[in-house]
Amino acid sequence: MSMFTKFFKGLIHKRDPEEHPVTVKEKPKPKFYGTVAPYPNFNASTDASVLQSAIESKHEDVIVSVLVKRNNDQRQMIKAVYESSTGKNLVKSLESVLSSHLEDASLALLMKPAYYDAHLLRNATKGVGTDEAVLVEVLATRSNKEIEEIKQVFKKEYGVDLERAIKDETSGDFTQALLSMLSAKKDESTVVDMELARKDAQILFEAAETSRKVNVSTFINILTTRSGPQLSKMKCAWNTPAFFAEKLCHAMKGVGTRDRTLIRILVSRSEVDLKKIVEEYQAMFGRSLQDDIVADTKGEYQKVLLGLCGAQ
Repeated sequence: MSMFTKFFKGLIHKRDPEEHPVTVKEKPKPKFYGTVAPYPNFNASTDASVLQSAIESKHEDVIVSVLVKRNNDQRQMIKAVYESSTGKNLVKSLESVLSSHLEDASLALLMKPAYYDAHLLRNATKGVGTDEAVLVEVLATRSNKEIEEIKQVFKKEYGVDLERAIKDETSGDFTQALLSMLSAKKDESTVVDMELARKDAQILFEAAETSRKVNVSTFINILTTRSGPQLSKMKCAWNTPAFFAEKLCHAMKGVGTRDRTLIRILVSRSEVDLKKIVEEYQAMFGRSLQDDIVADTKGEYQKVLLGLCGAQ
């Protein structure tokens, strides 16, 4: 069972965050829990021109202001206008004037979500060693639709199936668990089957309390395919905001800062549920995420991270 300790550590929390859908024209629409919303009165041409001037004059603060205050769709439009009007690649232009963690964060903001996730998974599965934490983080917290898109982008960008890459870099039950999530068959409905919840709870209880051989396939199937509401009825709540809050805290704990973790989480969740993560952080640790970022980072890089966190 050691695989499960490693695999699900941090994913399962007692607190079960409630979703509160709002209704628009009689159709349920989930509330927006991101921290970066579409910028009002947006003008891609104006922003592209501002960026061009900021890059030429090396004004990092202006670059940060534009990138952080626009959502991903708007950044893609700015990028397209910039490149068509200047004949230059925006990524390369930014690389020429930015450096270190500020450069990493800025370039991450310019990537479409699926491309960024594919990039993260590629880095996690290449070179010496495998970043298992990143594999779990991405595959366990993306929707079925997002996972399908990530697989397509991964194949397109890197010429290999994501499934093949995972099989080559991992082994045993851990591989099986990852591939189960990669199949994108997680139940995403809000309907709870109480009888199924009782049966699943009994299976998990027996697996945890007995020393006999566990049916690993059944165990993995339960924890990777049931919906959040379904898991919560088994007293096994999959609290995504708490999961990310804990990872952010660990990234700034002790000597040194795990900047790649900070950038990865704040960028990828800024239009998803970062508002909830910020609230969960405060509830779990008794201090604000923003205060810890101020204590651990500096300069324009710090401003990028704080900008993604939203108003305190």
